[in-house]
Amino acid sequence: MSVGELGCTYASLILQDDGIPITAEKIAALLKAANVAAESYWPSLFAKLAEKRNIEDLITNVGAGGGGAAVAVAAPSAGGGGASAPAAAAVEEKKEEPKEESDDDMGFSLFD
Repeated sequence: MSVGELGCTYASLILQDDGIPITAEKIAALLKAANVAAESYWPSLFAKLAEKRNIEDLITNVGAGGGGAAVAVAAPSAGGGGASAPAAAAVEEKKEEPKEESDDDMGFSLFD
């Protein structure tokens, strides 16, 4: 991350925290006041981001993973699409885990 990009990030956070609308001119003014050199396109990019996305939502959802886990989808059979729903229910019923036996049932303990 470049210094200019980081400066625009902080400037956007400052403006958001103060409740000031985030514009390219205000970001550039904050960068100039802080003596941070940034390429001219960074403030406008951050201003466009602030127009499309709520910065507060980005801050509060920083830990929420974007990729998520893959969802397993059963492929439809060649016979037709209607049969896949009962097949999926049967697969879920088979997922029951066997009940594990305790050490007392085996007749010995780990610390005997």
